[in-house]
Amino acid sequence: MAGALRKTTGLVGLAVCESPHERLKILYAKILDVLEQVPKTAAYRKYTEQITNERLGMVKAEPDVKKLEDQLQGGQIEEVILQAENELSLARKMIQWKPWEPLVEEPPANQWKWPI
Repeated sequence: MAGALRKTTGLVGLAVCESPHERLKILYAKILDVLEQVPKTAAYRKYTEQITNERLGMVKAEPDVKKLEDQLQGGQIEEVILQAENELSLARKMIQWKPWEPLVEEPPANQWKWPI
């Protein structure tokens, strides 16, 4: 695995990651673990699992950081790590929010109709 390519990301507040492959593998594994708690029929789980598995496959297959950045198309690898951290945070919140469950009460008439 290639180490850090640069001394700075050039982005304020975003430090260079010394082991981006390892960090991404850990984050993607954690995301997939959290998604196990979401019902299999939930759209959030289906699509997030799909994207996470695709990205995890890229991380495992490409040892070169620069080529991996190009494949992931998410900016610098540190930005991809930040995105994964944010997704993990969101996945944990989704477990609490349970948006896949039915509404507590009936919505007002025409609330879901657009345009009115």
